[in-house]
Amino acid sequence: MTEFVVEFGAGKDAPDDGRLHGPAFARNHEPIWSAIGPFLRGRSGDVLEAGSGTGEHVVAFARQSPAITWWPSDLNPKHLASIVAWRAHSGLPNVAAPARIDLLAPDWDAALAVKNPLLAIVTINVLHIAPWRVSQNLLDGAARLLQPDGRLFVYGPFRVDGTHTAPSNAAFDARLRAENPEWGVRDTADLAAVAGAHGLYIAERVPMPANNFTLVFARD
Repeated sequence: MTEFVVEFGAGKDAPDDGRLHGPAFARNHEPIWSAIGPFLRGRSGDVLEAGSGTGEHVVAFARQSPAITWWPSDLNPKHLASIVAWRAHSGLPNVAAPARIDLLAPDWDAALAVKNPLLAIVTINVLHIAPWRVSQNLLDGAARLLQPDGRLFVYGPFRVDGTHTAPSNAAFDARLRAENPEWGVRDTADLAAVAGAHGLYIAERVPMPANNFTLVFARD
């Protein structure tokens, strides 16, 4: 199995109960919620976070949407332990136990406990630090798992139709590919092509701070 997950550290100010802190959480959780919240508001159902990292985002979003059950997941054992710790610390009844999923596997969703069609899938800062196969498998799984009016929300840096949106993103892309040739900032045109093959399309491209986007995929 290829290891592609960037591991979060505890940090000097981290509590000693197993909760990890991702440096981007404080900067991006409110903008991301501004992109996903309007769709989720007033709804009930199940939402999967694919690649939950520390678990901070899933707890923050679950607190905003008590009628929705959130299903966190990750591959890294330290991250899974952190999600468990954040879930316990929050005391929220609408955060499920994390699932260990490997998005490199075509049948990655077989490990999920939730069997209902999903209201949404949320993925934050995953695709650019993973092989292209992860993007393909995520979109394939979304087509299988989402209910007819469901949404896939994907946050991160993206090229738009072959062009970087800022010099800093181009530099970031070069650093990623130097570290691992299978990583890199993904292109919206490439993602749209894969999505289209599975009956999905990019319904919205929501600008985010720091030259990021939230891409919103819906059924065609």
